[in-house]
Amino acid sequence: MTGLSNRSRRHFLRATGITLALPALESVRGESFVAEAATTVSPNAPAKRLFCVGANLGFYRPAFYPKATGRGYEMSEHLQHLADHRNDFTVFSGLDHRAGNGHNNWDNFLCGPKIGSISLDQIAAEQIAPLTRIPSFQLCAGGRGSQKLSYNRQGVPLPLIERPSVIYKQLFSSADDRKRTDYLLRSGQSALDTVLDEAKRLQQNASVSDKDKLDEYFTSLREMEQRMSRQRKHLKKPQQKVDYQLPPYDPISPGLMLEAEELMYDLVALAFQTDATRIASMFLAGLGQVFTIDGETLRAGYHALSHHGNDPEMIRDLIRVEAEHLKSLNRFLTQLKTKTDAEGKPLLDSTIVLFGTGMGDANRHSNSNLPTLVAGGGFKHGQHIATDKQADNAHRMGDLHLTLLHQLGLETASFAEADRPMAI
Repeated sequence: MTGLSNRSRRHFLRATGITLALPALESVRGESFVAEAATTVSPNAPAKRLFCVGANLGFYRPAFYPKATGRGYEMSEHLQHLADHRNDFTVFSGLDHRAGNGHNNWDNFLCGPKIGSISLDQIAAEQIAPLTRIPSFQLCAGGRGSQKLSYNRQGVPLPLIERPSVIYKQLFSSADDRKRTDYLLRSGQSALDTVLDEAKRLQQNASVSDKDKLDEYFTSLREMEQRMSRQRKHLKKPQQKVDYQLPPYDPISPGLMLEAEELMYDLVALAFQTDATRIASMFLAGLGQVFTIDGETLRAGYHALSHHGNDPEMIRDLIRVEAEHLKSLNRFLTQLKTKTDAEGKPLLDSTIVLFGTGMGDANRHSNSNLPTLVAGGGFKHGQHIATDKQADNAHRMGDLHLTLLHQLGLETASFAEADRPMAI
């Protein structure tokens, strides 16, 4: 390939998943460009990886929650699908973010009471990303919808990937693809230098009101340089080969949600096994798709079933759809038990799986009492922990998120408005 113009370099840089643009400023005041920061993750942390899964329409709580608390509880209808892993997960009831109700407030799932605050997965990714080639994956199955899952520190929602083939190509690119990517990253570094020079030329006329914008801008440039550096470093490593083949098509239509969900779980397991990334999240959409399960077409679409109006037949079909989510999770946990890390230990031992929702009861659009399950990650599992939110000093969902961050070796003092980690 011949030399590239600055405009072409920026175009090719976008092809590697990195974008840059000067901020809209009334004037510009610059900060020095900072080199790559070292991770502060404790090397002795029990957990090394985090996977967050959120279901758009929640779960029918009587089928999800056990009736008894503590250990030795009788497994609920939904949890029966995870019976093989009973001692590998903990179920939580009564937790929420003390936020508003409605579909729009589903977006609180990973970011706490204030939508747009940095999400749990991205707090972890900030520190863990330097250890891997890919900072994090944000996936979805069944369509993107209007909900948001992950937010960066600037409050920008991260795009969701719905094509399994895109994930697979990022994980297992060909030799030619790797050479091309290296070329694009080298060209992109020149483009980044050009943009930085342009910004510095504007520094002299900066106003005070532009300071925050510039801080964000130079932070973005620093993160971009770090990502480029990590990608080039990992491109030089031998690529691991795996015995896995995708279907010849991407199941991206809403009606193929359950098929897409299983593929995404497979790819996350492979990403963790090959250490391509240690942070991932997945959104399980809930639109108007009408599923056929075990040869029987359900009487209504998924979204309509979630608004069941206490109709027993609608609830029955809703539970059948939700059971498919639990079965897919069960299969994923089995994979993590079977696949091993670099030390030969099961991946589940050091991988936290957060499975839950931002919707407590879709029938009433309630975002209270969110069905939640945490598996793996080195915790002492096998229990049902119930929280009475009316009690003094009752835990909130953010306390659980804080607990997960600590298990990852991130000594964060608080998450959103929560600052009391839970004992698991």
